[in-house]
Amino acid sequence: MKIRSAFLTTVFLCLYLSGSASAHEVPDCETTECPPPRIQLALLLDTSNSMDGLIDQTKSQLWMLVNELQETERNGESPKIELALYEYGNSNISVSKGYVRQVMPLTTDLDGVSEQLFALKTRGGQEYAGQVISTAVDKLEWSDEPADMKLLIIAGNEPFTQGPVSYESACALARKKGILIDTIHCGDEKLGIDTKWKAGADCGGGIYMTINQDEVAQFVPSPYDDKIMELNQKLNKTYFGYGALGAANKVRQEVQDSNAKSMGFGSSIARAKSKSSSAYDNSKWDAIDLYKSNKQQLLEMDDSALPKAMQGMNKEERGSFIEAKIAERKDIASKIASLEKKRAEYVKNQRNSDEKSKTLEEVVVRAVKAQARSFGLR
Repeated sequence: MKIRSAFLTTVFLCLYLSGSASAHEVPDCETTECPPPRIQLALLLDTSNSMDGLIDQTKSQLWMLVNELQETERNGESPKIELALYEYGNSNISVSKGYVRQVMPLTTDLDGVSEQLFALKTRGGQEYAGQVISTAVDKLEWSDEPADMKLLIIAGNEPFTQGPVSYESACALARKKGILIDTIHCGDEKLGIDTKWKAGADCGGGIYMTINQDEVAQFVPSPYDDKIMELNQKLNKTYFGYGALGAANKVRQEVQDSNAKSMGFGSSIARAKSKSSSAYDNSKWDAIDLYKSNKQQLLEMDDSALPKAMQGMNKEERGSFIEAKIAERKDIASKIASLEKKRAEYVKNQRNSDEKSKTLEEVVVRAVKAQARSFGLR
């Protein structure tokens, strides 16, 4: 089975290399007290007619992207990961808005990002790179904390100079907020340089990269895959939707499992790993996650708003039920993490023994870790 990997690979190389050209000073968190780590990443995707491959790559690699970011830490703490999504260059979007649409604001709702990503449809339009950058910089709620990692990655294939907003002015706006800009040209490297995609990365303190949007990589199956997916199903059973939207979001969770599966088994495996990490926070609809973040709110919630399995329970019974489910979820997550580690080692060995199946994944992982150091992350 094959999965698309060029986009993820390029993203991680961009994250690494952009750190060497940072547009702002970041405090040394080994010698200076820094707040809990946070990574803010906005993806700006060209959704014009020719970009179906780019969208598919992003769909298939979303959870791998989350996993690599989640595996960093600062002072023993994993980062809070916020993703945002913009589309541009689509004629379904009003020309008065520069063919630019905010699909998702910066959010920890990873299922929401996945849902919206799978809903994207390509249609011809004008690709205004400067306008989508300036819109994302201006409209998203970027952190003011210098130690927070703030990244904007734009991908497309038309000249970077199109539209009423210059890329130079958009870059200047981003630099004022300490936001790095990485550019990915979907096509020939020299053409990307000639059409100013490299210039856009240079002025944004980032790196210029190129990809073949239709590139694929071989998925390496392992003896651990079926067990990981079995545990993923058990993990789903530890989620209990509360409130008016609880049931709908529980269904959405299962739909995103199916969406990941539709992009290949590798995407399903990566999603299972993400769901077992702290990055996968559903406190806005799941009773267990809410209890962990705001115990009192759950204990005092009106009985009618509780999940059906908890209705009729008093406070003590609610607490006991939730604590048991927390322990169950933690045990399942631990088993998934252990199997994922074994799987990674197995895949590494398989690829080392087969020259044709080698990829840049190991290089990418090292690159992310190296870039993260400038933000006090390890």
